Amino acid sequence: MTIQSPPPPAPLPGARHGRDPDRAIKRGPRRVPAEEVAATQRDRLFDGLVREVAARGYDNARVSDICHAAGVTRPAFYALFSGKQDAFLAAYRHGIAVVSQLMESAYAEAGPAWPEAARAALRTLLDVLASVPAFARMALVEVDAAGPDARRERDALAHSFGWFFAGADPGPAVPGVDRDVLASTVVGGIYATVRARVAQGRAEELPLLLPVLTYAAVAPFLGPEDARRATRPDHPDDGPTTVAPCAP
Repeated sequence: MTIQSPPPPAPLPGARHGRDPDRAIKRGPRRVPAEEVAATQRDRLFDGLVREVAARGYDNARVSDICHAAGVTRPAFYALFSGKQDAFLAAYRHGIAVVSQLMESAYAEAGPAWPEAARAALRTLLDVLASVPAFARMALVEVDAAGPDARRERDALAHSFGWFFAGADPGPAVPGVDRDVLASTVVGGIYATVRARVAQGRAEELPLLLPVLTYAAVAPFLGPEDARRATRPDHPDDGPTTVAPCAP
């Protein structure tokens, strides 16, 4: 029986220029299906939105700015989204799904040892966000300004990382500590640390946080000794840098 590999992740919003001529809908004798046109325009609007929001801030990025950056008309925008917030949420959900898929793949491919799997997932997160700083800023900083629905999505994201701690047996290094509360505390600390670096305009430096974030994730569950082994700079499991799909 042939085992099919999972499909590659979709492009991360903001990784491409919306007005790239290679992405234009080609005119010709064959009529392009409406669904294909809509999908292309949607992807280009995602890229335009992420780049405009990252550059101008959510409040200052107008629909006309997003359409211009994407090379898509306003009527086409409103055929796909009810407004700027709707488009923001769609791009945010899509991008978070791409990042999560890449992290989960790295986690699964790292092998059965949880510290190595945790390090691989964190390394992928940091590398991918560093490769598309515009998405990092949109998803981690500007999400705070995008309204209550966006903030609820942001808060729910922390609770979606249960898989990350599934292999952290036997549990907290200190007996009597609630495992779920500990996990949410670790995720919150990692999120805050990454967000602060992005807010400072230093997204390209995110991979430098790998040792401290790996230690912060592993030590509360397995103790400092295992955490030190997982955070050494010459870790044998570190391979090539991971970049977001379609990032340069």
